[in-house]
Formats: sequence, C-alpha cells, structure tokens
Amino acid sequence: MNKYTIGLDFGTDSVRALVVSTLDGKEVAMAVSYYKRWKDGLYCEPSLSQYRQHPLDYLEAMDEVLVQSLGQLNEDVRKNIVGISVDTTGSTPIAVDKSGTPLSLLDEFSDNSNAMFVLWKDHTANQEALEINELAHNWHIDYTKYVGGEYSSEWFWAKILHILRKDEKVRSSAYSWMEHCDWISAFLSGKVDPTQLKRSRCAAGHKALWHPEFDGLPEEAFFKTLDPLLAGLRDRMFTETYTSDISIGNIDPKLADKYGLSPDVKIGVGAFDCHMGAVGANIQPFDFVRVMGTSTCDMVIVDPEIGNNTIVKGICGQVNGSIIAGMIGMEAGQSAYGDYYAWWQNLMMQPVKDILGEEAALNYQEKLIPYLSEKASLIEVKATDPVATDWINGRRTPDVDHTLKASFTGLDLSVDAVRIFKMIVEATAFGSRAILERFATQGIHIKQVVAIGGVAKKSPYVMQTLSDVLNMPIKVVKSEQACALGAAINAAVASDVYPNVQTAQKMMSSPVEKVYSPRETQASIYNTLYQKYIKIGKHSI
Repeated sequence: MNKYTIGLDFGTDSVRALVVSTLDGKEVAMAVSYYKRWKDGLYCEPSLSQYRQHPLDYLEAMDEVLVQSLGQLNEDVRKNIVGISVDTTGSTPIAVDKSGTPLSLLDEFSDNSNAMFVLWKDHTANQEALEINELAHNWHIDYTKYVGGEYSSEWFWAKILHILRKDEKVRSSAYSWMEHCDWISAFLSGKVDPTQLKRSRCAAGHKALWHPEFDGLPEEAFFKTLDPLLAGLRDRMFTETYTSDISIGNIDPKLADKYGLSPDVKIGVGAFDCHMGAVGANIQPFDFVRVMGTSTCDMVIVDPEIGNNTIVKGICGQVNGSIIAGMIGMEAGQSAYGDYYAWWQNLMMQPVKDILGEEAALNYQEKLIPYLSEKASLIEVKATDPVATDWINGRRTPDVDHTLKASFTGLDLSVDAVRIFKMIVEATAFGSRAILERFATQGIHIKQVVAIGGVAKKSPYVMQTLSDVLNMPIKVVKSEQACALGAAINAAVASDVYPNVQTAQKMMSSPVEKVYSPRETQASIYNTLYQKYIKIGKHSI
C-alpha cells in the first residue's frame, strides 16, 4: 500500500507543510502559514542587523499548516502517513533551559529578543566572529578548516557568545543551546532534553565547528580561551551528530492524537532548508543546486575520496553526510538575493505609501518588480554599463565578510530606476559567478546548475541574466516546494520506506520544468562587466 510522508519547511517568513506520496513523489496536499510576530517586525532592528523570531511563531504556524494540509486528505491517506521531517533556516539558534524549553517560552523571557531564535541573517555578532577566527587561526588546530577557513557572524557560536555577553539574565538561565532544526524536530517527538536528542549533522558540521577530526566540537580550552563565559557549555551540548535519513523516534502521542496521525509516525533528524532542497532537486555529484530566495544557498555533493582530499577555502563548509549520507556536502551562498530586489522595491515604494497610504500603494507595490524586470529585459547590455556589487547584507561566499556593503559605480544622469534594478540583478549574478569560480579554482568543477526557490520560479529576467553571466544553462525544478519535498524524501528513508536517500530520490524527487540557456552576445559582454565587478570588489576569486 502507498505510504505518505510530510515535509515541514520553516523559511524566513513562513512555514509550509507538504504531504507527499512515497510511491511517485506526487504532492497531495500543501499549506502555508506566515509568522505573525515576524510579519509585524517584532523583536527586530534592521539598522543593527538584528533579526529575531519567537518560537510561538513557529509553533502556531506549524499547527496551522498541519491542520490545513491534513484536512485536505481522506482517511486512507491520513492513516498511511508514516513519517515527518523538518527543514529550517540556519544557523538559527536559541537558548534553552535544562528541560529543553526555549527561554522565550517562559513568562519572564516572553518579550526578551535575546531569548528568542537568532535568525540566520542576524549580523549582531560580527565582533564575536572576528574573535573566533583570530583564535582559531592561531590555535594548535584551525577549527575553521572545514568551514572555508573563516567563521561567520551568521553562525552558531558567534551568536551564542554575543548573547551571553549582552544579556546576563539569559546567560544565567541558559543551560544549553539548540538549532531551530533540532528543537522543532525534538518538539515533534516530545523528547527535547538537550543532552539526549539527536543533533543534526548538517547544522553541527556547517555552523557549529563539529567534525570527527576534532572528536566532535572544539576542545573546552578553546572555548574558555575565547571567553570564560563559554566555560562548561561544551559539556552541555553534544558529541555525536546524525544524518537526516535517521529517525529520532516516534511522534509525541499527544501530537499524534491532536492531528489524527498514527502514533507510529517517525520523526526524522532535521536539517537546513537548502540541504533538504538539494535532495528535493535530485542533486547528483558535482551539481550546483541553487536555493534562490531572500538569500541564496548553493549546494554541491562529491564523493568522500574527492572531498576529503580537497578543502575548499572561502565557502560555508564541507561535511560528510550534511546533504546525503556518505557524500561530502559543500555549501556556499549569498547573504542577499531576493532581499536585494526587495530593498529596491521598498525604497521606491516608501514615498508612494506616505503620499497615497498603505492600502492604495499596495496595488503598485505588487506590480513594481514585474514592471522593472520587463523594462530591464529590453535594455541593451553594453560593456560600458555601470556596475554594482551584491553585498548589501554582507558577503557570505566567497570569503565571508559581513561588514561589507553594497556599492554602485559609474552612475550618471541617464541612470533611472529601471537601470539601477538592472545593476542589482547583474550584481547578484556576478556574485554567483564568483562562487562558481571559487569552486573551480579549488578543484571542484561543476557539471550543471539547478535552481529552486521563489526567485527561480517567478523571475525569468533574473534567471536569464544569471544564465548569461555564468555562461551556463540553468535547469529550474518543477516543484514549488523543493525544500519541503526534500524533507519528505528524508522522512521516507527515516521511516524505512526506502533504504537510502538516493533510492528515494529516484522515486520522489522533482523533475526539471524549464531550462534557461546563455545568449552568446550577452555572455561575452557580461564577461567584461564581471571583470569590472572583480576590480571594484578588490578580492581574489
């Protein structure tokens, strides 16, 4: 009998639930819910690059999507749901007490932003990241060697140290810390003890400096030297990690009863959204899978024989089993992609909102990016065009530096709103090319580019520009929910429907819907403009 699994995809703005047939990958139900507090801008200070999310946003939105998606199913399908797996943003850690409860779920911390999930794009820990790098590069072992050689303020330990320094109340109450993908999976299983739960290999390896060579996390002396505030925390964390094809146990009986699911439903080990998305896109060795949304995450897998002998500098890590068990998963990406376009949209719309009011302006806002894209696509690309850089939210790859800012060069009085939008789109494409070239110079030669995510599905102008700049075809995956699909595929393996992810992918992953091919003339001109981008950036690719 056909079995079904659920993929829960916790993105930056919302969560999605996708119910998938394990027999053929058919998506039989889907629901989405937006985080209410986040939508209202609570607990965030963009001018400080502070972005926090309340765990109640996750729990309430998850409840809504599970009720809605399961309500679309008949009883035969519902009773044959066998597994649930989760993907989330990351690194998105939170302080928990000894029972594994996030501090912000306690009354005394309910409005304390430091007790909430520190979202992936929070850059308040830039100083802490610099200190981690300085110490690691001068320690007897460089703990950053498997995360590209530089630790980021977007990652686990930098954020923890920043909060410990900033908030004494949180510091005194925090027993341990959990990634979002670990906590929400543990919550579903009803077993949230931070010392006992199965931690994600994906999260730990890419963001928390975990590696078998280090016998797990960096040694206690490293943390104590970094800051005495970290003393003893390592012993309250974890040593072992697990790949996402593993089950952490059955669903909490109370949740099974609440949602009308079998108490035998398995909960899989969680992972980050981009890694699950690569699985949903049927990633193969040397594929470059781009998860294109507010930011980008770029995923590559290689055989351990290659990955263990090739340490790629300047990326977001390489971890055995972070995407598919038995393969080295490599991650890169850009800190702003769709966010860059949204910034320009909001900048243009603010005066309109002030003059016409929010409601009247809404009709114009929804039309603005499609209008800009259409007009930009008609502009002839010239080697003399002005050039922008893409670091409006810092640079993630290559060579992380979140203190960098975006720049626009070569402007004159002929440059209008459409041309600036064109510059922004080209800048994000140039940043993408820099990542591909970094892999190539380090011996990882990409065979094909595969794209998933909202930008890939909704922005033909962006995708054609990217194909021209990369001078490579780009395959766009059909599924609108490739990350949730990847989680559902892993859930099928964790539930013993399939023996491994590769087998499950053959049956369940999404086909390609569209291919963008480079245009020879534009590709040649963009090669010239890209050299300008490199010169402006003054960094070695």
